[in-house]
Amino acid sequence: MGDRELPGVLVSAIEGPHGICEDHVGDLQKHFHLIAMKEFLENKPQFSQKIQAVYIWGGKPVITRELLQSLPSLKVIASAGVGVDHLDLQLISRFGVKVANTPDAVSNPTADLGMALLLASARRVVEGHHLAVAPDAEGVSINWMGQDVSGATLGIVGMGAIGYRIARRAQAFDMKILYHNRSRRKLEEEQAVGATYCARLDDLLLQSDFVMLATGLTPQTHGLIGRRELGLMKPTATLINIGRGLLVDQDALVEALQTGVIRAAALDVTYPEPLPRDHPLLTVKNITLTPHIGSATHQARRQIMENLVESILAAVSGLPIPREVLPK
Repeated sequence: MGDRELPGVLVSAIEGPHGICEDHVGDLQKHFHLIAMKEFLENKPQFSQKIQAVYIWGGKPVITRELLQSLPSLKVIASAGVGVDHLDLQLISRFGVKVANTPDAVSNPTADLGMALLLASARRVVEGHHLAVAPDAEGVSINWMGQDVSGATLGIVGMGAIGYRIARRAQAFDMKILYHNRSRRKLEEEQAVGATYCARLDDLLLQSDFVMLATGLTPQTHGLIGRRELGLMKPTATLINIGRGLLVDQDALVEALQTGVIRAAALDVTYPEPLPRDHPLLTVKNITLTPHIGSATHQARRQIMENLVESILAAVSGLPIPREVLPK
């Protein structure tokens, strides 16, 4: 940008476990003047007019009305990932601020993790690892078994970019694929992955051996899977959640796992994150948990950063914003 002053961009922190990715700092500083939240709060008069964008990484910084009121030059909030349930889009829009996310960057790695959780749970990979490394291991019982994946029925709840990529992966396992979505996919898209549409979620739950939640969190999907829905699933079925923790009634899930209503669960997302250390989900044996790592690959995180940079640069230049999220 020559001798022009770089646009000010507010970030949660530049260093530390809750800051932006350390590997990305140098690239970001080529385009922006990064201002950490602590630095901003300590000197609002100096920075409030300079900040034109907020760069959200790991859900931080949190966007509040007070923050929006203190940033009169703000043009865009660029948020890593696809979910925007942490943002009040209507409120942000009222301040004349745009929002952008990065759906393309997270679709493949999140679909990969969804299949990894499905396979790990079905074949009891984590339990098997602990058996294999146990100090007193003498071999596994001949009656220690998991579940077949090949030929099983997979029900995908949410057939957006991530759900569709899961279906493509499931094809390789000769799985029968059902899906439930807010709107039906085109016939040729269904045929390309061999997927059958279920207009009613209940129909999907009744038939599926594995239920994969890959939908976003909205008022309509909050608590989508509760005691009733778990009761509709097969007792041999597994619930996998790579969407948002609040899609599932966790108390009902604990009960279902403990009483055999369903066979198992595998979750990359919970509510809250992390779970309190005394939460009963941490003691249930038939569950596999990962700490919200759907997009946690070097390649995906770099693409996310590059997408955010592209959106911010477009916004501060008055150009159309790639991957803009519109309020509904």
